[in-house]
Amino acid sequence: MSQLHSPFHLDGKRLLITGASSGIGRATALEASRMGAAQCVLVGRNREALEATATALESGCEAQIEVCDLSESDAITELVARLPELDGVVCNAGINRMKTLQFYTERDLSEIFGVNCFAPMLLMKALVKRKRLAKGASVVFTASISGYSNVAAGNGIYGASKSALSAYMKYAALELSPKGVRCNAVHPGRVETPLIHRTTDAEAIAKDMERYPLRRYGKPEEIAYSIIYLLSDAAAWITGTDLVIDGGRSLV
Repeated sequence: MSQLHSPFHLDGKRLLITGASSGIGRATALEASRMGAAQCVLVGRNREALEATATALESGCEAQIEVCDLSESDAITELVARLPELDGVVCNAGINRMKTLQFYTERDLSEIFGVNCFAPMLLMKALVKRKRLAKGASVVFTASISGYSNVAAGNGIYGASKSALSAYMKYAALELSPKGVRCNAVHPGRVETPLIHRTTDAEAIAKDMERYPLRRYGKPEEIAYSIIYLLSDAAAWITGTDLVIDGGRSLV
């Protein structure tokens, strides 16, 4: 529990974080625990990675590990049945598959939209029907600048799925406002992860970074800080908003 009151703290809050095994999801869980969260429900498909996240949480934050394939609607229903009442939800799980439009398959569309957009929608449906969202709860969706401005060849399915997620967020914000539940989305630019350096050569990364006015990619914790802000009481009058976190990439 934090010693000094601050609206930016998460003191006592119970949070659900999907995609918590790595990247932005893991960073969000770690920073939430540092900001006083009482419980983090960590959702992902890799138990070992989720356990690593749980081990790294601050000692005052209880971890609940939930191995769940969010592409399966039955798995979402079973997950929600095991959840406590939540003060915050971070819908962060996502996948991508780079293909130009002539090579799209129905399976590509189904799988990418299924995880990036349909799963959060079905999760929200189940949370509301099972009354798992506390009064004043905050829901944050991880979208992407690829959904509206950072258009690149081969990224059409991912960008479209994130654009759809952002649109859905606004409808959820409106429909859940009578319950005091807030819904917002963050739109990160490219974030530094080991995967980037494994799949892209250093010269290409350096060239791409030049397209960012701040001349670098973001860090997972920098996205997490913004998510935590939207989860906190400091954002109590913010709902239906898209928060762009991209080092100025969408300016050029």
